[in-house]
Amino acid sequence: MDFLKSLFATVSSPWRAFQKKSPLGSFVAGRVLTMIVILFVLGWALFALMALAPGDIVDQMMTQQLMSQTSNGPHSDAGRDKALSEEQMAKMRSELGLDQPFTIQYFKWLERVLIHHDLGISLISRAPVGFLIRTRIVNSLVLNIISLVFITIFSFLLGVYFASKAGTKIDIAATFFALFFHAFPGILLLILLQLFASVSGLFPVTAYPDFPFSSAPAKFSFSYMHHVFLPLLASFLGGIGSTMRMIRSTMLDQMGMPYITALRARGISERRVFLNHAFRNTLNPYITGSANLLASLFSGSLVLEIIFSYPGMGRLMYEAVMQQDVNLVLANTMFISALVLAGMVISDILLAVVDPRIRYGKN
Repeated sequence: MDFLKSLFATVSSPWRAFQKKSPLGSFVAGRVLTMIVILFVLGWALFALMALAPGDIVDQMMTQQLMSQTSNGPHSDAGRDKALSEEQMAKMRSELGLDQPFTIQYFKWLERVLIHHDLGISLISRAPVGFLIRTRIVNSLVLNIISLVFITIFSFLLGVYFASKAGTKIDIAATFFALFFHAFPGILLLILLQLFASVSGLFPVTAYPDFPFSSAPAKFSFSYMHHVFLPLLASFLGGIGSTMRMIRSTMLDQMGMPYITALRARGISERRVFLNHAFRNTLNPYITGSANLLASLFSGSLVLEIIFSYPGMGRLMYEAVMQQDVNLVLANTMFISALVLAGMVISDILLAVVDPRIRYGKN
């Protein structure tokens, strides 16, 4: 016991010194270490879930092969075909490493990623996983960043405006519509918008142009905005309700604070009190919730990309899960999780930058 105490004191003393020297740096380092641990546990859990799922990718491949053989006509040597199928399945599982416990598979995957910087090969398409992610990640980032920018801008504009109109008819109507779209099922809204595009013919039913960016960059940009308008509208309506209400309520809380009364007593104009002082304090809860908003956008884009045939990470993940492509599922999930966790760390850093009252590592 004494040895453990001395070992803990030896290990923790440099960390405590680092905390005193750089509170924010130690906080960021601690969050990064926590993020690494979370990603490690998440990857292990994903391998466990894929192992617990009935069947595997080899079963699907061999089932498709047997179905194609059956469609060609009856075979007289069905018993021999079945024996060969079992041998092929065992051989393929051995080649893919699926005959080993999932923990061993996971550690081999970690060794390949961390040491050799190789995400592996897709078990279905046989293409490198890194290549598949690179071809899709830009599309998902563009879609979600555009959604985040529009939600942020309009949430602040509308939230601050309706906070100044609290209790009026227009404020009550805005609150009603914000609650309505926040509670409205996102998948139903996407389907309704796609039906509207199909019936009216004003917008495409798919969310991506049918020609590459390199062939005509200017034409692609205009065509992309035309194709992606309805999916962006659905994402915007689903995200602005809660964010706008949060900013509105925060503004109203700030306007009732004693420092606002003191500022008014000093003769400072209402516009300056409202925008220069109360508005700045609404940034803290938004920055804190922006990481959750980004995570919800990425999770919501899964359904969006499937319905509107958008070639992004969500659709790639859906196809990989349906085909039980372990390498592709794990790489996709780890990448998106790392992105969301990094967003949370960045939001904590921005809090310290925006609000000088926050001092990490000090009581």
